[in-house]
Amino acid sequence: MEFSLFRKPKTLVGLDIGSSAVKAVELKSAGKTGYKVVAFASEPVPPDTIVDGAIVDGGAVADAIRRIFDTKRFKAKDVVASLSGNAVIVKKIALPVMTEAELDESIHWEAEQYIPFDIQDVNLDYQILGAAPGEGGKQTMDVLLVAAKRDKIAEYTGVISQAGRTAVVVDIDAFAVQNCYEANYGLDPGVTVLLNAGASAINVNFIAGEQSLFTRDISVGGNAYTDAVQREFNLAFDAAERAKKGQPVDGVPFEDVRPVLRTVSEAVVLEIQKTFDFFKATTSQDKIDRIVLCGGASRVDSLAELLEERFGAPVEFLDPFKAVTFDAQRLGIDNPADIAPTAAVAVGLALRTVHGR
Repeated sequence: MEFSLFRKPKTLVGLDIGSSAVKAVELKSAGKTGYKVVAFASEPVPPDTIVDGAIVDGGAVADAIRRIFDTKRFKAKDVVASLSGNAVIVKKIALPVMTEAELDESIHWEAEQYIPFDIQDVNLDYQILGAAPGEGGKQTMDVLLVAAKRDKIAEYTGVISQAGRTAVVVDIDAFAVQNCYEANYGLDPGVTVLLNAGASAINVNFIAGEQSLFTRDISVGGNAYTDAVQREFNLAFDAAERAKKGQPVDGVPFEDVRPVLRTVSEAVVLEIQKTFDFFKATTSQDKIDRIVLCGGASRVDSLAELLEERFGAPVEFLDPFKAVTFDAQRLGIDNPADIAPTAAVAVGLALRTVHGR
């Protein structure tokens, strides 16, 4: 297995191991620039199986992965998985101009200055972004540096192995979403913020064109809404999940639930504001052109509205199948509208296998 973000592997299954469900996508090229979903599956995992990105119950996750591949829909045997959270560091650094061979030799020494972990405990990858003016007129180059803790990689690849599959590449959630966005919407020179709101975390990625300008993971997500609804109405977890989504729950009308959701959204937007402020303070960018939402928690009532109010930028929902053919009937999926919000990471991972990053 390699920790690799920027090298093109063979055809693999994109496997998104989330804290509420495991999603899998297999793609194939369709025409000169198009892609087609040839297999899709999703399996829930019990609450608290994955907490803050850490796999607490590996057996439950392995069972979910095994059920996905038991469907026999997937032809590829190997998978590309992804990580996020505090075990992953992504930094854009400026280095003296050098060849790729020279950088390959010196990257571990350079990384030690920027990575708050023992360099022996992480796997590194990097991408040269381009030249930039340095201090005193000296030419430098921007390099995107990514480090992931080895024990976290082993944790995720271990449960995949336990399920009888092999993870040959490990990616980053935020970059998988970026892959998905670029394939469906193309490149735009303006600043786009990709917000992937999952059950336990929100991945934030500021991009311009094909470059990631800044990424950060926020340790709050859809579970915060569920917890608040549980406390307010004394509901079981499953009932609170349904109430959060606007589905009927005996004795709890959605109009009573909405103020609870809005209060949580206000707190979530405040955390996102801190990330926006840090981005503006550390880059030359001060204008956000658009915000694009995905993830299971992205559709929570009031979140998109509050984001638009706070940041004064248009907010839209990422459609991972805007330019990727997704024939729900042929794939045996009864609820295609429910698939799109949570499929971006898995689609982005699978896209690596057909066009790389």
